[in-house]
Amino acid sequence: MVDPTDRNEPDARLADEMISVVLPAYNEEEAVAEMVEGTRRALEQAGLAPFEILVVDDGSTDATAERAEGAGARLVSHPQNVGYGRSLKDGILAACGDTIVISDADGSYPPEAIPQLVERYREGWDMVIARRSNFRDSVGKSLMRRVLRWLVEYTAGRKVPDVNSGLRVFSKKMIEPRFQTLSDGFSFTTSSTLAYALSSRFVAFVPIVYGPRAGGSKVKLFSDSMRTLQYIVQALVYFNPLKIFVLGAGICIALAFLGFATSALLGFRVGYLLGVGGLLLAVPVFSLGLLADLLKRILDK
Repeated sequence: MVDPTDRNEPDARLADEMISVVLPAYNEEEAVAEMVEGTRRALEQAGLAPFEILVVDDGSTDATAERAEGAGARLVSHPQNVGYGRSLKDGILAACGDTIVISDADGSYPPEAIPQLVERYREGWDMVIARRSNFRDSVGKSLMRRVLRWLVEYTAGRKVPDVNSGLRVFSKKMIEPRFQTLSDGFSFTTSSTLAYALSSRFVAFVPIVYGPRAGGSKVKLFSDSMRTLQYIVQALVYFNPLKIFVLGAGICIALAFLGFATSALLGFRVGYLLGVGGLLLAVPVFSLGLLADLLKRILDK
C-alpha cells in the first residue's frame, strides 16, 4: 500500500524516463486486474520501460484493492470514497515518473492505445487525449455532452473533439501546480483540458476504439453535469473573464431582439419594454467584463 503523502522521489533522470500509469478505481473488482495486466503487457511489448502502474482504491467496498495488488499494481488507498478527481491527484502525487498516463479501471479504454499516446506525447505535446471515435450514449447524456462540448470550445477558443476522455498523457511537473483549479470529482478531465487550452498549451487528440465498461456506471447525469458546468464557468472567470461577460451581454442582446420581434409581430407592448431593458442591461454586463479583464491583467503582473 502506498501513502499518497509520501513524496520520496527517485533520481531526476529516472523520473524523467519513467512512465506512471494511474488508474482510479471505485468498486471495480470485475475489471481492475485485467486492466492492470493489459496495461503492463502493452507497455512491455512497446518497450516502454521503466514504468509503474498505480491503482487508487477510492474507498471500495468490494475486492478491488486485493485484485489490483494481486495483479502487481502499486496501491494507493482511501478510507472512504472521495471522488474521481481527488483519486487522480493522489495517484499523481504518489507517482515516481514524470510522464503520467491516466485511464479508467473499468476496461472501457484499451490499454493497447497507451503506447500510441505516449509516442505522440514525446513528440513535444503538453497533453495527449484519447478521442473516443465510437462513443455511444443515451439521448440525455448525449445532449448534455454536446452542450458541455460547445461551452468548452467557446471557452477554449479551439476545437475539442472529446471533452472528458479519461485516457490521456501529461507531465506531472506541469499539472501539479494546477491542482487547486482542477476538480476533485468527475470534472477533473474537463477542467484539466480547459486549464491547458486556456493557458496556450499544446493539446493533441488521438482516436481510439472505446469499449463497454464492466459493471455499472458511477456517473450521475444531472449532478455531475452541473458540477462540470460550474468548473467551466470558474475556468472561464479565472483564465479569460471578459469572454463570459461577452456571452452574457450577447444573451441580453438576443433576448432584446426577441422582445422587439414579439412586440412587432403580436403587438405586445411588454415585448418592446423587455427589448429596451435587454439592450440597457447588455451595457453594464459588458462593462463589468472589461473591469474583470483589467483586474486579471493587474493581478497577473
